[in-house]
Amino acid sequence: MRYAEEGTVEERQSTPAAPTTPGDVAVAAADGEHDVSADRGLLINVAYRMLGSLSDAEDVVQETFTRWYTMPLDARADIRNPPAWCVRVATRICLDLLKSSRHRREAYVGPWLPEPLPHHATADASPTVDPADRITLDESVTTAVLTVLDAMTPAERVSFVLHDVFQYPFAEIGDIVGRSPDACRQLATSARRRLRSDRSQVVDAAQHAAAVRGFKNALERGDIGALIELLDPDVHVVNDGGGQVRAALREVIGAEKVVRFLMGLRRRQPDIHIAPAEVSGRPGLVCRLRGATVAVASIGVDDGLVTRVWMVLNPDKLRFWQTDIL
Repeated sequence: MRYAEEGTVEERQSTPAAPTTPGDVAVAAADGEHDVSADRGLLINVAYRMLGSLSDAEDVVQETFTRWYTMPLDARADIRNPPAWCVRVATRICLDLLKSSRHRREAYVGPWLPEPLPHHATADASPTVDPADRITLDESVTTAVLTVLDAMTPAERVSFVLHDVFQYPFAEIGDIVGRSPDACRQLATSARRRLRSDRSQVVDAAQHAAAVRGFKNALERGDIGALIELLDPDVHVVNDGGGQVRAALREVIGAEKVVRFLMGLRRRQPDIHIAPAEVSGRPGLVCRLRGATVAVASIGVDDGLVTRVWMVLNPDKLRFWQTDIL
């Protein structure tokens, strides 16, 4: 995915169509009342990028639909663009959640990481669900990007997601967040700058996969020398246990410390099976114990070396990874 540069996206005064993704929906309603359930995929895609949580995204969509169906019929009939109305309402709900999440995070035990997505990620975890309801896996949902987005202000995050990812004009975004179009343009520019400064270089997919495969093999063998060679000297490991399972409460930084940490995990739980998996659209690892998924790791790679390991152990964030739905 290429993030939009200033002036490269036509800022239409009319409401834009939904993006051409699996969440694509027609803007114009057919004869009769618009079925907003057809917009579910678009709304899930928007809300997940805003919140980093499929569970919260599903709640946002349900609340949006509730507000639609509790409106009088004549009021619904007056809405010329129901999908755009739904995006507007869902985004405002997300804004409220983002503002309140800063207080909720203070009570969260240890680091918070976005919910990792399997390749078939959907809001209801059903592998038979219509592909139009699935999360579109692109750069905007990688762990690396979502962790940077999570550090932004709510208005900054919304401005970036709606403009750069979904190509909404700043006039429309300003109406949603209560800012002027110029202010939203500046917010998106600031967000874009943060991503460029914090994001690792774009890595060739084959190189990324090779580094993850080598990391997995060295970890399984307990080959300390091979691990050291694969790790960037300043590698970071972040664990999200949410206070529900044992996990490091602070980042582990530096190749030697990371190797000791990983080897300690292997010694304590030698029966864990490590397998390669697509995690939020990038090569990663899934760890299973007696058939149950106990951890999912996103791997950051730069110049052939592992630079980041984001490990989610919080069971509430692993429900889409359990073997009965994979």
